[in-house]
Amino acid sequence: MELILIRHGLPVRQELENGRADPPLSDTGHHQASLVAKWLEPMAIDAVYSSPLMRARQTAEPYVDLSGHSAVIHDGVEEFGRDTLSYIPVEQLKAEDYEAWQALGDFATDLDLDLDEFSKIVVDAMEEIIGSHKSQIAAVFCHGGVINIWASHVLGLEARVFFEPAYTSVSRFLCASTGERNLVSLNETAHLRGFKLR
Repeated sequence: MELILIRHGLPVRQELENGRADPPLSDTGHHQASLVAKWLEPMAIDAVYSSPLMRARQTAEPYVDLSGHSAVIHDGVEEFGRDTLSYIPVEQLKAEDYEAWQALGDFATDLDLDLDEFSKIVVDAMEEIIGSHKSQIAAVFCHGGVINIWASHVLGLEARVFFEPAYTSVSRFLCASTGERNLVSLNETAHLRGFKLR
């Protein structure tokens, strides 16, 4: 089967005094979601999954509307740092606090993250999706950390953030019933050609 992972579009910045940061997409993010939906539409996708976080669900919505699929919400493809008070888009974090941005790659943050546990959650979720869609194509709207963890697993690397997926980028994996997992592409952005992040 083919597993297609789509990172969410650009969300707004959100910083709270209490509660849980779960920002919606920005206007730019909604436009990116529309572009990736049109690009995915001709593909024979059989099932759609989404992280429960708003930025992923809103990214999935244009494709769901075009395809007639419903999106299955799956907690296992939710991003790390899910209970933090703030969400700062990575390009803003990089410009404002380079050390904090670098720390994300090592998971050396104050997110109280158990990397082994997060990796197990992500890998188990992907394997569950794979097992439910033999000989089919499943699209999963998720997050940069999730994509990095799954790609690391498939490539046989230690779990880490080793690249920065673009907003609404597409990454593809072929997954055999015999257990083989192969990387087809990472960070496809053809649908964003000519589009500038603002």
